[in-house]
Amino acid sequence: MSGYRSPYSSATDCVLSLFQLTNETLNIWTHFLPTWFFLWKLLMVLVEEDWRDSYCWPLLVFLLSCCLYPLASSCAHTFSTMSERARHICFFFDYGALSFYSLGSALTYASYVFPEKWVKSTFHIYYIPTATLNSVLCTGLACYSRSTLKSSSKLSKSLRIVAFTYPYFFDNIPLFYRIFFCAGEGCTVNEATAVHYQHTVLAFLTGFLFATHLPERLAPGSFDYIGHSHQLFHVFAIIGTYLQLTAVELDMTLRKRWLQAHSQPINFINTVGAALLSAAFSLCIIFIFSRALFSISVGKDRGLRRSRCTAASHLQ
Repeated sequence: MSGYRSPYSSATDCVLSLFQLTNETLNIWTHFLPTWFFLWKLLMVLVEEDWRDSYCWPLLVFLLSCCLYPLASSCAHTFSTMSERARHICFFFDYGALSFYSLGSALTYASYVFPEKWVKSTFHIYYIPTATLNSVLCTGLACYSRSTLKSSSKLSKSLRIVAFTYPYFFDNIPLFYRIFFCAGEGCTVNEATAVHYQHTVLAFLTGFLFATHLPERLAPGSFDYIGHSHQLFHVFAIIGTYLQLTAVELDMTLRKRWLQAHSQPINFINTVGAALLSAAFSLCIIFIFSRALFSISVGKDRGLRRSRCTAASHLQ
């Protein structure tokens, strides 16, 4: 209800708003600062691990995605008030980064997290190709929901929720089976299991906050600056990502010998190649939807000029 910045701010105004208390300030900082933590983690892995060893490639892609999605989110929240068109384009990149993060998660799950019972199964073989396709579809559907459905905000938001929950649930099928349903031999119970439970709980909590707009809908105006759902969504998402990274690193270390002996080989195509393919297609989708916004803007400008000329002729 309050705390909004000017809808036509300059880039300088947007940057200066980082140091002013608005309803976006904590949205920005709660993702901008963690970007540097995950970048530090990425650099540490590059220094401490042999990056030429393909076994660590899925972790490197995942860490890169952990850097990109909070950075894209903080930039989107920072510069979204420059114009309506800028807002759409900023969040197109935000959606692309989130879809890349979903693929990064899938790469680590396929390489380190799959329960022993499912390793080298048909599902395991087609898991990465499907996750790659899902990440591209995620970007496309999310961008579509923002650019063409402005007249129906509820439908737009519903499509956006579907765009991100579907890849999440698909990526987590092996994890959910391992920690909730698998019993007996081959279920891979180790020190990482408890951490997987924790980041799964936080993932559901972030989705709940995004969908329900709690707590601000219970007390409108009381959480305009601090404590509204999107801030909490950001905080729980980052904590969940950190716990996810911790669990993945534990599985990667504890299961290395068994996975290298029994799992499908990790190579360029099913790690870096899949990530590059997903990123390329997502960027193309973002370009297409962004270009469409400029075409719409040009059409509106021409229509406005035409109406002005018509009005002037009537006055004459």
